[in-house]
Amino acid sequence: MTAPEPTGGRQAAQVAAGILLSRVLGYVRQRAIAYYIGNGWAADALTVAQRIPNTIRNLLAEGTLSASFIPVYAALNERSDKGAARALAGAILGLLLLATGVLALVGIGFAPALTTVFGAGLRGDARALAVSLMRLLFPMSGLMVISAWCLGVLNTHRRFFLSYAAPAVWNIAGIAALVGAGTWLVSPALPMAEQLTRLSLALAWGTVAGSVLQVAVQLPACARALQGLTVQWSLSAEGVRDVLVAWLPVVLGAGVAQISGLIDTLLGTLAGEGGASSLQYAQLLQILPISLFGTSVAAVSLPDLSRDAQRATPNEQLRARIAVGFRRIVFFILPSSLAFVALAPVIVRPLFQTGRFAAADTALVAGVLAAYGVGLLGQACVKLFQSGFYALRDTRTPVKIASASLILSSALAYLLMRRFGPAGIALGSSLGATVNVVFHLRDLDRRVGAILGRTEWRAFGVSLLVSGAAAAAALAVARITTQAGALAAALLALAIFAAVYFGGTIALRHPDARRLWTFLR
Repeated sequence: MTAPEPTGGRQAAQVAAGILLSRVLGYVRQRAIAYYIGNGWAADALTVAQRIPNTIRNLLAEGTLSASFIPVYAALNERSDKGAARALAGAILGLLLLATGVLALVGIGFAPALTTVFGAGLRGDARALAVSLMRLLFPMSGLMVISAWCLGVLNTHRRFFLSYAAPAVWNIAGIAALVGAGTWLVSPALPMAEQLTRLSLALAWGTVAGSVLQVAVQLPACARALQGLTVQWSLSAEGVRDVLVAWLPVVLGAGVAQISGLIDTLLGTLAGEGGASSLQYAQLLQILPISLFGTSVAAVSLPDLSRDAQRATPNEQLRARIAVGFRRIVFFILPSSLAFVALAPVIVRPLFQTGRFAAADTALVAGVLAAYGVGLLGQACVKLFQSGFYALRDTRTPVKIASASLILSSALAYLLMRRFGPAGIALGSSLGATVNVVFHLRDLDRRVGAILGRTEWRAFGVSLLVSGAAAAAALAVARITTQAGALAAALLALAIFAAVYFGGTIALRHPDARRLWTFLR
């Protein structure tokens, strides 16, 4: 197997750095929500209100736009004359503005009906608040789609950090709005329901303002990359039809994933007060390793995989690049998965237990986080395997696999919810994600040949073995240091976990551990 060109490490690090910055601030934002709003009916209303606009954003942007736009735009940008690439970028921007504008208006009008369907468990003040918040947040989805267009342009020009760090300003705006409202708009004399309503509405306004800022910080860089910004309202530009043809199946595939998220939110509202918001708190932690180590590798791989697919021996290049990406993801994700399963209460307590977020909320969210940990590897690797299909211009196979996985995960989530509450919903999602990634790998193997060889499976075994030892050591330390305080116990346990894992993988000569050690030295 020929090794891929060594171009992805530094770029993946840029993506990871940008994601880390935005995720750290995202945590600060969520902790502010925990302090001011807690994990009750108002937090459930906020979760439901965010879910529908976020669904539109994820359908029209995020990975769907990158998967269909980047391969076509990258091919046009390889030409000496960049005019066709600029025209394609302008036409896609125009179509996005039109589509998101229409959907925002429809969403504002149908907010009560959407809340009834996807927040079926909300009643009284919670339902009324969810409707108001959803109407405020729908315009945000259009702005976030434009931000994803910026990401596609900048990534193709190998400018990775800015587009992944831009959500930091979105988080800052939300934090500022919530702290400001808690300081000046709310007083203890007000009824509790009024306090929570004011705080939630302030957060929504701050979120919308943050989405404007997120786009604004990226547009100058896009203008420089494109040598000017133009918006075209046309389907005739070269490559537009190719993007749309590839986009539709990808949107359908993403739609399957978003339907799964909507079902989880619906089930969360039926699981009792705090059910939907518990999923939201846990997902914030779950998404951190996925974004840092899964999305970062997949994001920088897609342009290169698209170029590999055009070479004389595309299958050999694709296999090599995907295999290296899988090994690197596993090296970081497997220990994260076992840490979530073994140390969930130790992690959640110092992060969120504050203000209106009580010890009972910690126990609820910790159970959900542990359940999500079971499927962390599947969630992190699927984007990489999907990128292999997208590079081959096959956007239909991932849709078929995701559809089958949706049926399984939804059925499991419903059945397990009846036994384990919100944690059962997360466990059903995790099991479905694992089946999803196994089927992706199986079909990709059939398409290009066996991707994972002896080296990758040996590295997988080393990571799994050492992760188990690290989790056991960290759990023992956490139990011994319970009297030292929640934060001290968590820091000591995670430090022991990292030391055992890093030391063990170096001792067993894991290639990515040795590579990381060389980088640190």
